[in-house]
Amino acid sequence: MLTLLSVNVSAQQKANDYFNQPLPGNVPEIFAAGIISDEFGNRDMAISPSGDELFYTLQFQGGRGFSTIMHSKKINKKWTQPEVASFCGKYNDMEPSFSSDGSKLYFVSSRPLHDTVNKDYDIWYVIKENGVWADPTNMGAPVNTAEDEYYPSVSRTGNVYFTRVVQGREEDIMMCKFQKNKYDTAVSLPDAVNSVGDEFNAFVDPDEKFILFTGYKRKGAYAAGNLYISNKNEKGEWMEAVDLGGVINQPGINYCPYITPDKKYFFFTSNRGSVKVPFAEKQNIQSLHKQMYSPLNGADNIYWMEAKVILQKVR
Repeated sequence: MLTLLSVNVSAQQKANDYFNQPLPGNVPEIFAAGIISDEFGNRDMAISPSGDELFYTLQFQGGRGFSTIMHSKKINKKWTQPEVASFCGKYNDMEPSFSSDGSKLYFVSSRPLHDTVNKDYDIWYVIKENGVWADPTNMGAPVNTAEDEYYPSVSRTGNVYFTRVVQGREEDIMMCKFQKNKYDTAVSLPDAVNSVGDEFNAFVDPDEKFILFTGYKRKGAYAAGNLYISNKNEKGEWMEAVDLGGVINQPGINYCPYITPDKKYFFFTSNRGSVKVPFAEKQNIQSLHKQMYSPLNGADNIYWMEAKVILQKVR
């Protein structure tokens, strides 16, 4: 009986690590429906290495309206109601990403530099000081340029991976190597990862053993936007990317991949929905509203599943 009680308490605690949600298996499930994944667009999330903070993006009208970063904190084993992050709420901000030690949170913003009015999207970061996230700092050149930079993912050594439009191509996954306490000029990852089309929103393993990213409208893809994985070989070279398959890549766009620091769970964003026309039966205003205000109305949602499904593909 004592052993059984211990197992039940352990399971409850694990569930509480993720808003008391039932833990997923090897098939994607919507994450925290009605709490985080609601009728609005909710995407790209990050959990602190200590497991007590969670950030994600709330986006209205697919980014044509606004986007802001939401924050929830676990206090006394209970998660707070998500609120706009302390450093957000005025400009368009999105795509939070923790450093491997949890001391920095990187994100993307169109906020101005100094007294400028209009600004493209740059990568910024905040540092936690005395338990509080300080004012944002722009990463500056050579990471940021006159082009938009999106979706930062930083390795344990400080190398930063991100998305940028490349001349003569579309969006590429880029990397700025961090050495001698500064960043080198950005380079595109090789064609094993990138193509002349769009590749974007990459999550890099902290030890850079693999990278997850979205390829848009690639030949033979299950969906318009599919998630792929590329491993490094023994020589440290990126190998040909592999589609994650139809269980994950449902029709629509699947993007914003993320693996939790403990490597137990895989999160991603998808706009898959349950609204199918023609309807099976005639609808009234009440039934239409029920579908419109459902998380599965076609807006972005956050999904999760066991990470071992992905990590089995790592060489």
